[in-house]
Amino acid sequence: MEHDGRADESDKRRLRRDLLSVRSGLPEDDVREAGRALAARALELPELARARTVAAYVSVGSEPGTGALLDALRARGTRVLLPVLLPDNDLDWGEFTGPESLARVRHGGRMALFEPTGARLGPGAVTDADVVLLPGLAVDARGMRLGRGGGSYDRVLARLERAGARPRLVVLLYDTEVVDRVPAQAHDRPVHAVVTPSGVRRFVR
Repeated sequence: MEHDGRADESDKRRLRRDLLSVRSGLPEDDVREAGRALAARALELPELARARTVAAYVSVGSEPGTGALLDALRARGTRVLLPVLLPDNDLDWGEFTGPESLARVRHGGRMALFEPTGARLGPGAVTDADVVLLPGLAVDARGMRLGRGGGSYDRVLARLERAGARPRLVVLLYDTEVVDRVPAQAHDRPVHAVVTPSGVRRFVR
């Protein structure tokens, strides 16, 4: 059966709106508690225990919190790379050396992001990662991830593929965001696992 790309995009937009609406209604206490639980679950992953370098991100707003996880990875001695959004929506990378190494940056009219203030390592730095932690809005039973639609992480995944890099891809979500199916297109790539506050689910790739 042929995919109608326009229909898939329309379905993605509707699902994104619904999921973001639910997130925006979460109490701050629930967001903080979910972040603590998420960190505990993620730190149990053998892939993270073995990783020398992890590409991650700083959560913003009502996203599942990553702050506790970033601090714990650094305390383990893991090298943590964080993204820097470029004007064309691609991602550069910098090293996380603690909360003091982050600055709040607003890109146009979008939500402000927390980005590393140190040396820029280039978009290709992500190919050094043993694990890439991905933001998202949902993941389905096949491991297909629904992102926010900016395309930044599609570029990251394509860059990894071109370089022959094979890090473990892990998406961080709330429990209710693991769904039966999300609309997917030919360029979409499945993840290896999802971590939620209640546990880990792995996908066969």
